[in-house]
Amino acid sequence: MIDFQTHPDQYRHWRLRFDGRVAFLDMDVDPAGALNGDYELKRNSYDLGVDIELADAITRLRFEHPEVGAVVIGSLKERVFCAGANIGMLAGAPHPLKVNFCKFTNETRNTIEDATAHSGQRYLTAINGTAAGGGYELALATDHIMLVDDGSASVSLPEIPLLGVLPGTGGLTRLVDKRFVRRDRADVFCTIEEGIKGERALDWGLVDELVPRSTFADDVAAMAVIAAAGSDRPHDLPGVPLTPLERTIGEDRLDYSTVSVRIDRPRQIAEIVVRGPEEPVPSDPEDAVGHGSAWWMLRAARELDDAILHLRVNELEIGTWTVRTEGSLDDVEAHDRFLHDHGDHWFVREVALLWRRVLKRLDVTSRSILALIEPGSCFAGVLAEMALAADRSYMFEGARTGSEQTAELALTSSSAGPMLMSNGLSRLATRFWGDDSGRSAADREPAGRAGGDDRWPGYRRFR
Repeated sequence: MIDFQTHPDQYRHWRLRFDGRVAFLDMDVDPAGALNGDYELKRNSYDLGVDIELADAITRLRFEHPEVGAVVIGSLKERVFCAGANIGMLAGAPHPLKVNFCKFTNETRNTIEDATAHSGQRYLTAINGTAAGGGYELALATDHIMLVDDGSASVSLPEIPLLGVLPGTGGLTRLVDKRFVRRDRADVFCTIEEGIKGERALDWGLVDELVPRSTFADDVAAMAVIAAAGSDRPHDLPGVPLTPLERTIGEDRLDYSTVSVRIDRPRQIAEIVVRGPEEPVPSDPEDAVGHGSAWWMLRAARELDDAILHLRVNELEIGTWTVRTEGSLDDVEAHDRFLHDHGDHWFVREVALLWRRVLKRLDVTSRSILALIEPGSCFAGVLAEMALAADRSYMFEGARTGSEQTAELALTSSSAGPMLMSNGLSRLATRFWGDDSGRSAADREPAGRAGGDDRWPGYRRFR
């Protein structure tokens, strides 16, 4: 089983240190630390295990270190930054695992860009030697790339000449759409096996800065201090520790404090149930910080994320997921409203951004996903986004025998923009793409279906 839970004390491939408002995240891959032991991780090449640690470090920096305004990704290997994805791992992995590896790796790079864009943690890369393939793609995810100017350090995307495949985690896209490298130069660049060095790399826009080796460490640290100075993150507040998840894994089930998964192997179906909050809404943002990892909003997001990743990688034969919720619609809505009312607080902002990333992960998961909206469901706010992310949603009509409770779906401000998909649109806008009348009906609370509840702007309840 591949486990996505780890901790800095358990890292084998990354070293994390702090200097004031700057964090240094250095790659130091253990050659003998391969995920399955069948290959050697030479020259800071990586597999899924290396990237699981990287993803964990990025998330912890956002939650546990509000004082950090800039992060430098570097290498502790002499004259080697990163050789990219390990070829032995790719050669021996079954196709579904390769797909999930590339998907998770790109999601991790997206998280770096998200931290720079929305969390006030600007990422920089210090390339001390060779950055090839996925190693250079990792650098492309950061906001500023510094390359040591020693006549041998280079950047490259050699997948085409060496393997006959395109770069797998956004290399060409980030070159053209993010760094605005000319398309003809991007085409030439990805056919040069040995890569591009020095002034030519700078001239083409492949890196942002050349630094002599003699002053490399000092110049990188100075640039990081400048980057951190522009952050809006608090420098004098404690962080929120991400405590280990409460999790039990059985042969056909996963159980967390707010999420349960049941697997029906004969039918190749997994049922995911998310339970709503039992505790009251925090009184203010500092109360939310006091709850820490136990706050339902953060706990549910982390547990759902882990369940999605577990099913993706460890249950390859389970092709259909059903998504259900249990709890009070009003309680979920209240927590969701708190998220939006206090979005200017660093911790509340991070929780909202985590939900956005988890929902994006659900969007791009290659499974058939069905949402079941029933009496007793709590599809409101961020949980309603799960129903909108599903391929098909089914709502129970009427009430069950002996009960007057009916199924309801509550859309809040979460559905109006904050929880955008990877395409830059809300899930409502995507669902009603090309159907303006349907979008209008969803926005205006159609007569006979809406609950008539006007508790806050953007709130719509459907029965």
